[in-house]
Amino acid sequence: MMLGQPVKEMAQAQQSAPTQEAIPDGPKPQAIPDAPKPQELPVGQVTPGAGTTEDSSGSTSDDGGVPSKLSSAAAQKADQGPPPEDVPAGQGPEYVIRAHVDFVEVPFTVKDNKGRLVPGLTWRDVRVYENNLRQQLSLFTVDPFPLSVALVIDQSMTFDNMAKVNNALAALQGAFTPYDEVSLITYNNGPRTVTQFTGAQSARLTQALEVSKSTGREPMMYSSGPLSQNININNGQDSHTDPNTNSTHGTSVLGIQNVPREAHTLNDAILAAGIALSKTATGRRRIVYVISDGKEYGSTAKFAQVVKYLNTNKIAVFGTLVGDSSLPVVGFFDRMHLPLTMRDNILPAYANATGGNFDGEFRQRGIETSFAKIAEEVRTQYTVGYYTHEPFVDGKYRTLEVKVLRPNLTVIAKKGYYPTAGDQRPAGVTQVK
Repeated sequence: MMLGQPVKEMAQAQQSAPTQEAIPDGPKPQAIPDAPKPQELPVGQVTPGAGTTEDSSGSTSDDGGVPSKLSSAAAQKADQGPPPEDVPAGQGPEYVIRAHVDFVEVPFTVKDNKGRLVPGLTWRDVRVYENNLRQQLSLFTVDPFPLSVALVIDQSMTFDNMAKVNNALAALQGAFTPYDEVSLITYNNGPRTVTQFTGAQSARLTQALEVSKSTGREPMMYSSGPLSQNININNGQDSHTDPNTNSTHGTSVLGIQNVPREAHTLNDAILAAGIALSKTATGRRRIVYVISDGKEYGSTAKFAQVVKYLNTNKIAVFGTLVGDSSLPVVGFFDRMHLPLTMRDNILPAYANATGGNFDGEFRQRGIETSFAKIAEEVRTQYTVGYYTHEPFVDGKYRTLEVKVLRPNLTVIAKKGYYPTAGDQRPAGVTQVK
């Protein structure tokens, strides 16, 4: 009885509860009277921007053109404010307009009157002139750059000089860091690539340096005249020939003998190194490092052509000068080029034209230390940059001059450059919606 009582009470409660009414539908939208149609104008009489107000578009155009999206006060404030920020790639609007300007980067070295590197300069100490006009600096840094070095080794030197270079090559890799890359080119009668760019500390470069070793050439011997190696007595009727020289020395046909000229294709070798460097990645310091006695004869490329190519591709020539040209007095006279004669030392001319430098060493120990000395000089260069106002890629040579406002200092920098499309940098981004 107790279990059935709650069921009975629930049934009675359901019978006594009122019937639930149905929920009516929501109100239907009323019909809106027809809106007045805009006045139709004949085709050809519609004025662009007509009907706009300052509330609807922000500002009106006085000349009847397309109005600005900013009010006059806001537009004036935007013109005087900072430039718009660069939009990261892939995060901007559908269309982006980029404005380009010419950016020129100039590395330079500063030394005191004793030839030591000068640290601690600031941008306030430096003045840069392009075509004799001072430029406003936009970049000044002393941070080192990773190096791309095209190593050029002369194999047309004499036996003794070649032996010194071969023995000193073991110290070459220690002058570079693991972040640098080095290629190796040798030349005798023409350039030959031993290895493409590889890590400066790699075993591949070690093997390439070992393969590049050569015995060199026999010194040129003159058979007659004041430079003859033999002793001629009574116009050759009685002669004494040095047994250490060639037995044909001192003999000639009809008293005339044409001495063949030795080929020293230094121009072609530097050009081949420059072509390889022009293909390296941007953001690296491009260097041609020459180990040679500086002689040049027989190249297809001309000196002016090679220098133009180097300055166009931001390549500097550094080197270690060996042989007689490295001696102070002899080296001075070797730099004096007489017309229609072979250049006894052209390496200083390359260094001066491209903003590089060279170190003259006669002994093997000096050659070994010169590697580290030149590498340190390249790595500790100052770098300045500016935006030029000259016409874009007009192909004309532009002179450069870097000055430091401190006494008794020597500035080593390139004398000029040729503009290229690679100097272009995005200066701003304008969004178009």
